[in-house]
Amino acid sequence: MAGAAAAPSPARATSPQGLPGRAVQWWRRAVRTAGPERHTLTLIGKSALVATLSWYLADDVMQAQSPAFAPFSAVLIVQITAYQSIVQALRYVGAVTAGVALSGLVGPLAGPTMLSFALVALVALLIGRWGRLGSQGTQVSTAAFFAFSIYAAAPGERQGLESLGQIILLVLIGCGVGVVVNVLVMPPMRYRSAEHGIHALGQGLLNLAGEMSPTLREGTPDKELTQRWRQRATRLAPLAEQAQSSVRTARESIRFHPRRILGRRRQWSGFSGYQSLVDALERVTYQVASMTRSFDQSPEEGGGPEHREFLWHYGAFLTGFEEAAEVLTRLDEDRVTQQSHELRDAVDRAERARTRMAEYADVSSLPVSDPSEPYGILLAEAVRLTDEIRHTRDVLEKAAGESGRRS
Repeated sequence: MAGAAAAPSPARATSPQGLPGRAVQWWRRAVRTAGPERHTLTLIGKSALVATLSWYLADDVMQAQSPAFAPFSAVLIVQITAYQSIVQALRYVGAVTAGVALSGLVGPLAGPTMLSFALVALVALLIGRWGRLGSQGTQVSTAAFFAFSIYAAAPGERQGLESLGQIILLVLIGCGVGVVVNVLVMPPMRYRSAEHGIHALGQGLLNLAGEMSPTLREGTPDKELTQRWRQRATRLAPLAEQAQSSVRTARESIRFHPRRILGRRRQWSGFSGYQSLVDALERVTYQVASMTRSFDQSPEEGGGPEHREFLWHYGAFLTGFEEAAEVLTRLDEDRVTQQSHELRDAVDRAERARTRMAEYADVSSLPVSDPSEPYGILLAEAVRLTDEIRHTRDVLEKAAGESGRRS
């Protein structure tokens, strides 16, 4: 008995213990797969590299009084894409230059007094609101405050102005190092993030349809179940927004990217295929939400065997939709032509199932024209959902055809 009590349970024996175990798993994922863990390691490594190089140039080469400005600027500029690094570097340099120049202008004219600092703060905060500076607008006041303190601590006006000029030079060095390293040393190419966004959205559609189709084949869902379907459908909208963001990030990642300039990677229709597909899927999510809302608003008590048979046909239709969603969960640029054929077959099966459902509603004399009954509304929802997934199929086939011509 004592030996049995001391034996660990199977669940505990196979799971990592505490923080060390989770850290080992995290490290293995970073090494083995090109996921968020590896991206985090790459970003940390590049940040350390640009900080070290910037510090060396500022401290050892320039022997600057405040060398920390260079590595701080360099780390700030190592963004997720090469394009964003360049854009943010330009904005950051502009913001810092404006803040330093403001202190360099007010300081000699009014002196380093409390009144002059208040004036610097007011003007810097106003300049920071300029939309062209974007998220770097706050750096105007930050740079102005640092510059004012350095100018006030300088032994003379000339030394103070030289220190302010050195700040701008250090920021230029840090930004330059950050941009060069981020563009040339392991530049991020996030083309797969577009696929990942579509995968997540397709998985959300698959999970919902996978729950609805067998339930409808078995009988009438209760109110609690239809409410859950409706709630889950509303959570598809954030997935669609994430997919849109993933496509924007993927498109942005190839701008100023060396591999694109050298032509070493063919992008699927310049990401227009991804964008069109996500747009189509976003409309699908709206229609799925409308369908689940119609189920939730339907009377809980149904008719006799005709009602159950109608729901069975609806479940068969959603099975075809489920198969179409499954294709999207594994969308791969390298196999897009084959997968467009798979999607066509799945959509065809969904259309045939919807046609049989409409025929059954006609021959069984279901009251499809009675607004108090759910049949007409649900048939209309099925028609609209079929139109949307058919459009999604057409978008994928068009993108596959363009990709084939480009190759």
